[in-house]
Amino acid sequence: MKTVTVVIPAYNEQERIADTIHAVKERGFAAEIIVINDGSQDSTAERARAEGVTVLDLNPNQGKGEALNRSVPYINGEIVVFLDADLGACAGQGELLVKPVMEGQADLTIARFPRARKKGGFGLVKGLAARAIRREGMEVTEPLSGQRAMTKKVLLDVLPLSSGFGLEVGMSIRALRRGYRIVEVDTTMTHAETGRDLQGFLHRGRQFLDVLKVIIKEAKGVGT
Repeated sequence: MKTVTVVIPAYNEQERIADTIHAVKERGFAAEIIVINDGSQDSTAERARAEGVTVLDLNPNQGKGEALNRSVPYINGEIVVFLDADLGACAGQGELLVKPVMEGQADLTIARFPRARKKGGFGLVKGLAARAIRREGMEVTEPLSGQRAMTKKVLLDVLPLSSGFGLEVGMSIRALRRGYRIVEVDTTMTHAETGRDLQGFLHRGRQFLDVLKVIIKEAKGVGT
């Protein structure tokens, strides 16, 4: 049986980090849990340490992509799972992502979420990301999903991960170009959603620019 490491990047997630860790532990699929405390200004690190997991502290905030890059030397598992810190009780469904990789049916899996509970954007970021991945030969419904499992070999082969919100798109593009098999897995995972307010639109604006930058970078072969 291959061993599994779960990596959880976290920034100011003191309200949910313990629940997320608990959910992973309860399912028993992870031999190792690593929380990257990415410059949090609350008690995220303390609450994670209280759960008895490995905590890596970054200061100042590095962004999700770089936080994940920094975790690589500490990963001991043969299969690596990336889970967001705000998943809470549904984080245990990371086990669903591990199964196809463990059984040799996929090299990288991506969580497919149910329909959003509230109206968000207009699909511009998601559409941009999906088109870029489609050009590499795969139809994907959740191109921006950060809930992923992969062999450690795949992870090492797609490094370094891009900073910002485009890291998942860049990861998928690189994995497909290197011939790895990607499979989407249905889940009922949920996390904090952005709405159609000023904060939500600003967030999606940053997402769009980050995704576009990564697509242009990968098209030019920069860093690949």
